[in-house]
Order: sequence, then structure tokens, then C-alpha cells
Amino acid sequence: MLLVVTAGVHLACGPLRSRTPQRPGQDLIVLLPESDGAVGRANVSNPSGNVDLATARASTRVSQAEAPTTVSELSEAEVQELFGPALAAQPPAPSHFVLYFRFDSEELTDESRALLGQVLQVLKNHPVPRVSVVGHTDTTGSPASNVELGLRRANAVRTLLIETGLDGAAIDATSHGEATLLAITADEVFEPRNRRVEITVR
Repeated sequence: MLLVVTAGVHLACGPLRSRTPQRPGQDLIVLLPESDGAVGRANVSNPSGNVDLATARASTRVSQAEAPTTVSELSEAEVQELFGPALAAQPPAPSHFVLYFRFDSEELTDESRALLGQVLQVLKNHPVPRVSVVGHTDTTGSPASNVELGLRRANAVRTLLIETGLDGAAIDATSHGEATLLAITADEVFEPRNRRVEITVR
């Protein structure tokens, strides 16, 4: 996650107690970890130079006229001082679930039916959820019939979610059929991992 503070916003937040003072016209670029703690990478560049941000809270300052400053690490207190309200206002991160089905059927496996409770718990944390439900199949049968089967599976899950009280208008149900295999196989191969519905809650 990259966050940027311009000079004007920085001044509105009060003085930043970091080692390198920020000058007017500079942007402060900070690399923050994701909610699960994972840290990505970012390259900050302009015609005068570039730097890599690769650790949690790594930061640099950059303007149009000058190269990015040497990378420094902000403290957690500095991050909260600058970004606390913005971070608190972020919506929950998307959640992803995979439910599996019996062969040539819209019936969930017992293990996947047990996962529905987790899906419902996540939905409670989203005041206005948007739910994507995508049906998939293995490679047995024709591509056309598998698109239909994938859609029946997606709609079966959509129905289960509506029965728990979720507004049907918040659910987008589609099918990829056999086009997006989780486990790559040849044609006409029975593969339980491909008989699935993927749910994304935003």
C-alpha cells in the first residue's frame, strides 16, 4: 500500500517529526504493509532519479525538480500521525472463498457447506457488501454445457446467500465454465478442485 502526503496536507496534520524535513512542493511517499502484514515493493522515480521502497514504512520525498530523497523508515507513530484517519476510514479488504461441488452437480461438498458460516461472518463486517460469485467446472463435458453448469453452481450459492438475508442486488453471479481451471488438466478429466465457485466479498 502506497500513501502520499503533499506539503499542504502535511502542514495541516502538524509537524512530522522525521529526520529529513519536508519542503514545500515535495510529496512524501510511504510504503505500508497490507492488513495481513505482507509488504510489496514500489519504485519512486522522476527524470532526476529513482529509489526503491521495499520494507514496511519505507519513505522518500520527491518533487518535480529534485530526485527522490534517500529512503528512510517512518516510525509507527509517525505513520499514525499522518495517515491515521485515512487508514481508519478504509473499507475492509476484499475476502475470497472457494467452495467445491460434487461431480456434475450444484450440490456443495460437506466441507464446503461448512464454510458458508465463514462467508456470512465476513459479510457482517461489510455494511454495504458487493459479492461476486463465479462458477467453474472441470473439463468433462462440452465447453457450452460447462458454462451452463458453472452458472447453475453460481446461482445455487447466490440463492443460499439470499436465504440468509443478503440483498440479491448485491450479488453478481457469473460462470467461467471450464475456461479458468484451478488445476490444469487435459480435456475430459475428472478433477474435484476445478468443480468450484469462487466468492469475493468487497
